Amino acid sequence: MNKALRFVKKNVVLCVAAVAAFITCFFIPPSAEYLSYFDYRTLACLFITLAVVCALRQIRFFAILARKIVQLTGSLRMMALALVYITFIGSMIIANDMALITFLPLGYFALSVTDNEKYAAFLFILQNISANLGGMLTPFGNPQNLYLYSYFSIPTGEFTMIMLPPFILAVVMLTVCCFFFPKTKLSVNAELGVKLDVKKTVLYLALFAISILIVFRFVPWQAGLVIIPLVLFFVERDALHMVDYPLLGTFVMFFIFSGNLSRIPAVNEFVGSLLQCSTLLVTTASCQFISNVPSAILLSHFTDNYRELLLGVNIGGTGTPIASLASLITLSEFRLLYPEKTGHYIKLFLGLNALFLAVMTAVAYFFFI
Repeated sequence: MNKALRFVKKNVVLCVAAVAAFITCFFIPPSAEYLSYFDYRTLACLFITLAVVCALRQIRFFAILARKIVQLTGSLRMMALALVYITFIGSMIIANDMALITFLPLGYFALSVTDNEKYAAFLFILQNISANLGGMLTPFGNPQNLYLYSYFSIPTGEFTMIMLPPFILAVVMLTVCCFFFPKTKLSVNAELGVKLDVKKTVLYLALFAISILIVFRFVPWQAGLVIIPLVLFFVERDALHMVDYPLLGTFVMFFIFSGNLSRIPAVNEFVGSLLQCSTLLVTTASCQFISNVPSAILLSHFTDNYRELLLGVNIGGTGTPIASLASLITLSEFRLLYPEKTGHYIKLFLGLNALFLAVMTAVAYFFFI
């Protein structure tokens, strides 16, 4: 029983998705048509990308790289900028949740060894926002992007042009926020204690390059689904165990949930009428209650307006703690490190995220669509 409770607590979104999918099965009984719900390419791309990222984390590639960059900064403000930018850029390459898992501990380390932990909540929240918004520029930066990119077969150039304006706005806003950190001089002397395994680094970066080629449809996903897990099985088997399988399971459950809902006439008509009013506003609002990945999967069945849908699920990742799976990761990490400051964190989180959500939604509504 305790194991079950721990699993539910750790995977709330997956459990909610499973319950939602189960309920819809009473309205649309299971049949062979269920197989058409799944975007197998998205699931394959997500799995192999996460697997390679886990392999790189196993050899401490990102931690070593990030720490070297931070050691080059000389002040608290520059350190904050470095961490926010690293997380921002990292989310474009290794997805938002993996960027946070990789770089949040680095933020804690940098603050703790320089006696600046009073800024932890502010830095963690900015890293969280940067992870959610940085990943918007690339199809593989956020899980919802990967899904919509594949589901609507969006041309890569068009995808980039849609997301570039809000991406630039996000960079400007995050940079301004970082200037609220003081210019306190820093000295981070602690060593990581491990050296980079050059051979494995080259191999894993090559596998990562293959996964990117698969995302951009230059390499068949079926080939990647065989080659990459096979190589990791023999070279870095633990990486396959570290993959976020609950995230994959969440996708599967929401594929069933959204597929069934789209076959219920009353629901189809109601959601369709809402989206006709404003796909962008409905999508950003939906993210605040059911998160951005489920919103992308659900609403894609009711509209062809992928431009506003893309903008909505990315901008909508800011806001409430459940607007993005990545936000739950940050909250969980902060509660583990500073349990007595959780209330302060949530208040600051809601304030900063509300600011980003309001500004970016308004600008997108009036200028980007």
